[in-house]
Amino acid sequence: MAGEKLSQKSADDITDRLPPCMRDDGGIAMRWFVPLLPLSFCISAFAVETNTWQQAGMDDFEKGALKNLSLSSEGKLCLAPAVKEVLDASAAFLWAVARDSKGDIYVGGGGLGSSQVKLLSVDRQGTIKTVAELDGISIQAIAVDSRDRVYAATSPDGKIYRIDGSSKPEVFYDPKAKYIWGLAFDKSGNLFVATGDQGEIHKVSPSGSGSVFFRTEEAHARSLAIDSKGNLIVGTDPSGLIIRVSPAGQGFVLYQAPKREITAVAVAPDDTIYAAGIGNKQATPPPASTQLPSPAPATASALGGAITVTGAPARPGALPPPAAAQQAITGGSEIYRIQSDGYPRKVWSNAQELVYALAFDGQGKPVVGTGNHGYIYRLDSDYSYTRLVTLSSTQVTGLMTAPDGTVYALTGNIGKMFSIGPRTETSGTFESDVLDAGAFTYWGRITADPEPQAGLTIETRSGNVSRPQQNWSAWEKLNSGRVASPSARFLQYRLTLSGSAWTDEIAVAYQMKNVAPVIEEIETTPFNYKFPAPATASNASSSPANLTLPALGRKQPSNSASSASSGANSPAMNWSKGWAGVRWLASDDNGDTLQFKVEIRGVNETGWKLLRDNIREHYFSWDATAFPDGKYIVRVTASDAPSNPPDQALTSSRESDWFVIDNTPPEITCCSVLGTNEMTIQFRAKDALSTLGKAEYSVNGGDWVVVEPTTRLTDSTEHEYRIAVPRPNAETTVAVRVSDELENQSVAKTVLKP
Repeated sequence: MAGEKLSQKSADDITDRLPPCMRDDGGIAMRWFVPLLPLSFCISAFAVETNTWQQAGMDDFEKGALKNLSLSSEGKLCLAPAVKEVLDASAAFLWAVARDSKGDIYVGGGGLGSSQVKLLSVDRQGTIKTVAELDGISIQAIAVDSRDRVYAATSPDGKIYRIDGSSKPEVFYDPKAKYIWGLAFDKSGNLFVATGDQGEIHKVSPSGSGSVFFRTEEAHARSLAIDSKGNLIVGTDPSGLIIRVSPAGQGFVLYQAPKREITAVAVAPDDTIYAAGIGNKQATPPPASTQLPSPAPATASALGGAITVTGAPARPGALPPPAAAQQAITGGSEIYRIQSDGYPRKVWSNAQELVYALAFDGQGKPVVGTGNHGYIYRLDSDYSYTRLVTLSSTQVTGLMTAPDGTVYALTGNIGKMFSIGPRTETSGTFESDVLDAGAFTYWGRITADPEPQAGLTIETRSGNVSRPQQNWSAWEKLNSGRVASPSARFLQYRLTLSGSAWTDEIAVAYQMKNVAPVIEEIETTPFNYKFPAPATASNASSSPANLTLPALGRKQPSNSASSASSGANSPAMNWSKGWAGVRWLASDDNGDTLQFKVEIRGVNETGWKLLRDNIREHYFSWDATAFPDGKYIVRVTASDAPSNPPDQALTSSRESDWFVIDNTPPEITCCSVLGTNEMTIQFRAKDALSTLGKAEYSVNGGDWVVVEPTTRLTDSTEHEYRIAVPRPNAETTVAVRVSDELENQSVAKTVLKP
């Protein structure tokens, strides 16, 4: 069977083999693919040529199920960092995390329906305890000072509490703001507080006295970080601004993002800034000034000079939102990198995921926490990234990296904390999506790139229902590199990786069982029309003398003259007296190229006479004047021989209903004349095979006038006709003409005397 083989190896002559993606430097080399066709694209199978189901890109592997494996944007599968659940907070969300100098970790979150929230701690031995219970719905931010005192900010209408472990929590500072989104200490011990819904930054001294330090002119100062020079990096909502605020309180917009809300900012050791933006903007905001207002005077009160924000405030994205509120955010996420010289660049985007948290792993690469699938990504370069792990909770809401390189992730739905890395999992699996080969299929070899390597095991299972279930075969390892699962229509494979094994391409060879073609429908075409030669079949004339047939299986529209070029259609037919035709609808489950043979026999005959062989079109017409009048049957035989070797070619046949070949005109018996003053001409017409059609008469060569049979209905092979004419004053010739339904025509005449 004809077809193009899709198997393709990656361009090994262009790039070197990639190392394991969890190598010491944490990087992933760029791998370029040169696909001939879209990967994982399955065409109709062909019996002779082996076909290949190839998976070699992130889009392909994302269709399957990964467990303990990482997947790079170049399509590389390798062992993921080890994931361990550290804490279950028994809360809907955890939002904030911080670590003290002793290695104790503090987390906070919350959920709707409670007036108090818990601040929890986990020590180095993994012991969990409740440090404090604070008034509020949620703990949105946590910070630890140089003396290991913990500061927790509650929302909404919250306060900042200080917990030093030796006494009850005390209110350290009240910003008189609805939301507190972020806390950060500078080197002098001053605490900076990012708030909403007035978009203010407060500066609080170690003694607890504070005031408005900077006003963003936004509804929310949504995220906060400090660089090595003491500059504040602030992300806002709803204009998506990333602002740098100097220690003196001078603000400068580094970038106005296309997204509405800057949910997270993080500063690398070299002061490179990474910022995450989510959500489409509702309306285009006015151009932001690159020079922001002067800082608020030190004597101003916490609410002094607050800017009135028109319209509703932005959605409090960091509060524990119901699922419907999160689903309402449209536009996905983007991550921007701003270099130390101020140059901004988008380095990552995703149309579905929402980024809630940013951090850096032990090797200094950005790590991204997202929802609503629990994915954590690592940015490997401006052009590549890795989906590191998938957590059991749906939102990754907070990230923090310990000195040993362990990344701690907070989650929502359900509120938990996980440790990630730095070691990798001991093994991981990937279950592919299901290959639908289209029909009963033989399975061949499975290859993985690179091959061979230790630590990579491939198993398969097969079945004849589209979803794997108990009635599929069991998982079986390959037999000398070949699929051991039974032949069937559907196939799935499973990879198991261990050690340093990795792969970025899987190819499965398969071949459908050849099945006979099927002629689904056959019909004879109207007599006296023929199909054009194949080379001119598309040049159908628009002349009224041409006839266009509707597609098989469709009702013929009235006065339709359209034609189609698909296999179920045929070209316009041309008038040609005495020609007959047949057309058919045929298919082949293997997608084989078909050829056809057309034969004919009389209804009372036993032997078939060949009309034409090796026809590629789905129609044929012939000169029927070479056949005696009578009833005939046509047989069409379809063969897939063009796509198969002779010993494997299959055929099937179908016969038409009987039809009439009639090239003899009706017989007219003419004519008797009755009457005196008014004369009646009476004549009879008879046809041997066909129902009579139109009858007409003409007086002295005048126009032809239709005449009805005496029965009124023209529905028989024999009829009598009567024509009333006045008695002529001179000799008059009356001609009569009768056609049968196949347009054979006879003419007779009579002469009337005065």
